[in-house]
Amino acid sequence: MIRQRTPPSDAADHDVGDVLQSIQSASLAELMSIWRSRVPEEGSDSPELFRCLGERILTQGEPLLAYDVVTAGLTIWPKDTRLRQLQGLALARSGATERAKAILEDLRLETQPAEETLGMLGRTYKDLAATAATAQQRREFLKSGAKIYGEAYRTTGGYWSGINAATMSLLIGESDRAQEIAGKVREQCLKKVADPRGDSYWEFAALGEASLVCRDLIQAGEWYARAAEKSSGRYGDLHSSRRNARLILKHWNEDPSWIDTYLRVPCVLVFVGHMIDRPDRGEPRFPEELASAVGAQIQQTLDKMEPGFAFSSAACGSDILFLEAMLDRDAEVSIVLPYNEKEFVRDSVEFVPHSDWRARFDRVLARAARVVTASNQRLEIGGVSYDFCNELILGLATIRARQLDTQWIPVAVWNGMPGDGPGGAASVVQNWQQLGYKPEIVYLSKPKGRAPARLKTRAATAQSASSETEFRSRIVAILFADAVGFSKLSEAQVPHFVQHFLGAIADLTKTFSKSIIAKNTWGDGLYFVFSDVPAAANFALELADLVSKTKWEEKGLRPDLNLRIALHAGPVYEFDDPITKTITFSGTHVSRAARIEPITPPGQVYASEAFAALSAAKRVRNFTCDYVGQTPMAKGYGTLPTYHVRPRVGVGVTRKNNLKEIRRCSEKSA
Repeated sequence: MIRQRTPPSDAADHDVGDVLQSIQSASLAELMSIWRSRVPEEGSDSPELFRCLGERILTQGEPLLAYDVVTAGLTIWPKDTRLRQLQGLALARSGATERAKAILEDLRLETQPAEETLGMLGRTYKDLAATAATAQQRREFLKSGAKIYGEAYRTTGGYWSGINAATMSLLIGESDRAQEIAGKVREQCLKKVADPRGDSYWEFAALGEASLVCRDLIQAGEWYARAAEKSSGRYGDLHSSRRNARLILKHWNEDPSWIDTYLRVPCVLVFVGHMIDRPDRGEPRFPEELASAVGAQIQQTLDKMEPGFAFSSAACGSDILFLEAMLDRDAEVSIVLPYNEKEFVRDSVEFVPHSDWRARFDRVLARAARVVTASNQRLEIGGVSYDFCNELILGLATIRARQLDTQWIPVAVWNGMPGDGPGGAASVVQNWQQLGYKPEIVYLSKPKGRAPARLKTRAATAQSASSETEFRSRIVAILFADAVGFSKLSEAQVPHFVQHFLGAIADLTKTFSKSIIAKNTWGDGLYFVFSDVPAAANFALELADLVSKTKWEEKGLRPDLNLRIALHAGPVYEFDDPITKTITFSGTHVSRAARIEPITPPGQVYASEAFAALSAAKRVRNFTCDYVGQTPMAKGYGTLPTYHVRPRVGVGVTRKNNLKEIRRCSEKSA
């Protein structure tokens, strides 16, 4: 829970004061614009800009951006309590529970803990309970959470720590205590909502939760309905309220989806569609004159679905029509361009003579909450750049839907026929269907008297598109690793390094041989290319475990020998190296992967946003990617979002058992 704080009216800098005022009612797109346009020294006189912006972004349900904002503030104000609280909450809401817990535990030990610190810390124990391996472990975490929330309520008397204490007491079986606290919270909140001034969302939500604790669903529904009236755009807050409600409903053996009737988070749409036909297209598919009619069909489809979030590219035709329709609904729009804007506009936007598609493109980009460029440049062979863009769109949408605890729905404008190659609407629809989803389709022209033609497999299409050239293109996962401590080895230890360190890694590669499509070493550096993302992550985790658990001093090496491991995924060229006579991969994405490794902490596995997104798109279950933040890359390569890759296991599951599961998943994916 975040309680909004009013910025000080006597701000020293008038411009900063204006920004603080504008933040209070800004949409997520506006908040992102405020953050992007901020000059480096702005807010350096006071942490209030970072606090206010971080709070508002968290309220909007975007913990990753909130983390970046408050972390930037902490570089100037490293001891600021509120910024550290918000950093912990942003991590907790993004799923990085252990990191959040560590930050909040430190805050708890430093000073007399505030209600917010204890409440956020209690939330981390609730999160740990959700992933516990056994019922006993779950109960222990819930008891710890109940104790912390109870401490916060006793010391501060705050109703929001009180309602959480009531809920946690109920979940550990202390029903009488839970209902006693809920009754007190009810009285507190009734007094507050009697005053019509100010924001009363949390009071109404707490009243609904108190009624649920007392198993009064009728009254709970009335209060949650009133909370919903105050919840416009507060998707992060809605997620927190819905989460607690579902825990209580499960405890009472009621349908957890009951709360969705009152506190609804709109769905996330993932979109693909045909472009307007090029002037030289032989067989018409989407002629310019159909644009208005298709736009109307898209509007009708959205009216049925009532979405709140959209992920799409921005080519002329279907993409822009969809984005315009979503923006007209005040939805949060994220745009992914397959490569740099200048080339993309030339290839996919302004080729229609005497049209306004370029101006419409500029308008939707200006209003988007986020614009992501998948690759710096387009690969010239095949449609792999578009294929990667579509996978990135799906992955980013999946991450967003998880953050909001809502569903994502695929939508397509399609003519129902096989496409021109990978990356087009037809191949994306096929990919959705193979994943088990039934997309909502706006047909350009329905096939007459028969079902839509069966699509070629993506692999076959890609092969046919590239079989006549020595160069091929494909999406791969890339691993770079560097041995920490290698430079301190003596000459006598180098043979031991080759025999034992590299030898152990060579043995590990045998398990993943079906997924490893290229490998190399140079000195203490490792380079692997994998055919799929899950295999790369599973290998990286086993590799990290192998290196950290081996007693290298027994092998004649330094005991602190370790690895930094970095992962990335993207489209690359595949070709036969004329010098080494082996299959080789090259392209800008190989360079990007190499830049992540130097900033990775020893013993850890870091990954790019693209890798995290493709992992989400593949619906992996045995590992997770926790957000680290916007991180400066090596050699001045710029700043990129990075993630910490770690095993996803229930608390108490041994590392050995988890590695068995990782290996099983790897063999399956291979």
